[in-house]
Amino acid sequence: MEYPVTPDRRYFVVRGRLWRCTNPALAEDERHRLTSELMRHRTAVGRAKRAGNADGEQDARRKIHEAKVALGERGPVWWDDDAPDYNRYLAKNTPYRSWYESLTKQNDDQGQ
Repeated sequence: MEYPVTPDRRYFVVRGRLWRCTNPALAEDERHRLTSELMRHRTAVGRAKRAGNADGEQDARRKIHEAKVALGERGPVWWDDDAPDYNRYLAKNTPYRSWYESLTKQNDDQGQ
């Protein structure tokens, strides 16, 4: 499924909430490596939960966080214009409100 991306390409929107995009300056091979690592650790969370391994789950979640920071999806922002970070904010509570409302209006007009 394709999610809408803000005009500045910093966030994508899921159910009205902004989520920071991966740093576009990352080399493709690095992005691929980090994304594979992230997926591997997400799988490890599930395995640990099914096994009742709280320590393993905590370790996997820590590694997920580290991968997301390396991807630029968490931690310091990857842009350099001093714009604030709206990661996890509802789009309607940010400067992206008008843009987001125009998307929902387009969907209403198309009967979606």
